[in-house]
Amino acid sequence: MILPAPPSPILLLDLVAEHAALQPALNEALQEVLTAAAFIQGPAVGQFAAELGEYLGGPHVIPCANGTDALTLALMSLRLPVGAEIIIPAFTYVATLEAAALLGLRPVLVDVRHDTFNIDPAAVEAALTPRTGAIIAVHLFGQCADLEALRTISTRHGVALIEDNAQAIGANFQFAGGETAFAGAVGEVGTTSFFPSKNLGGLGDGGALITRAPARAALLRQLANHGQSQKYHHQYIGLNSRLDTLQAALLRVKLRQLPANTAARQAVAARYDAALAAVPGIAIPARDPRSSHVFHQYTIQVEGPGRRDELQLFLRKCGVPTMIYYPLPVHAQPAYAYLGYRAGQFPVAEALCGAVLSLPIHPLLTTEQADYISASIQSFSE
Repeated sequence: MILPAPPSPILLLDLVAEHAALQPALNEALQEVLTAAAFIQGPAVGQFAAELGEYLGGPHVIPCANGTDALTLALMSLRLPVGAEIIIPAFTYVATLEAAALLGLRPVLVDVRHDTFNIDPAAVEAALTPRTGAIIAVHLFGQCADLEALRTISTRHGVALIEDNAQAIGANFQFAGGETAFAGAVGEVGTTSFFPSKNLGGLGDGGALITRAPARAALLRQLANHGQSQKYHHQYIGLNSRLDTLQAALLRVKLRQLPANTAARQAVAARYDAALAAVPGIAIPARDPRSSHVFHQYTIQVEGPGRRDELQLFLRKCGVPTMIYYPLPVHAQPAYAYLGYRAGQFPVAEALCGAVLSLPIHPLLTTEQADYISASIQSFSE
């Protein structure tokens, strides 16, 4: 197949165009903050927290400085002893381990499901010990982990469930009893990130914690503000982790666009599905029928040794950018060698690191661009 020139230009994420469509509202929000000059803990912070909580079905939302701080604060709120074990998926971004390690807690890695990329509940159950303090479920690439099984394990063993929801804001999960809940609002604490590339991204760093427990919410607010509930009266050792008023104001604008942007991502994913489902050597993202998928990433698996890297190079020559999340499993990172894991211990995670490839997906990707990307992959596989 001879491909035409690519529709110009194809980007992994087009924040310039996305923000251009919102520019008047963003300018207005910026001007309001500049005029009020309440740059720390201004009214927009509380307004954004309330609006995001309403969007997620009513939990408490506690804004903070970034997603890694959110994970750290979530673990701090559990008041675990030094050395307590935190069960974490072996296929994840390093921040999930980092938060635990910085607090003197011990990351305990378990393998993931090869189809959904998410933590394997059977592996979680096998890893539980009397020292287990928490389970962190990462809702990777935009789809919920098996919250049914994980909540059951958490409840049965009295171990806290924390949800790393940085990539799945707005996804929901249908439980067997008919209950539907948003990702991040099921466990003891949910965390999220507003890094600019996220589905709900700020114009800088930002994060938030999510909980349905009022007492937990009050504690998290203290921990994120130097451990104080009243100025200069510090009940706990905390962090200086606050979402800037300006970021909150801008995120309020972008939150209003989130449902439409999610629908646009899902439409692109459906177009990829239709074009790539039957392509030899390519596995499209699996769907858990109990979970919606908000497609922070559209991640395929490429079968065969070295074929993923060959496809990535081929697509680059076709003018199609791609990304590998993640090329090296966390247990192989030098910083975490002290955990004592060895090659081959997490075969699914290790195989995924050699097979996954994320394609461009964002709300403004055109049908022509999506079709060109799919045609390029079909051409590679012929």
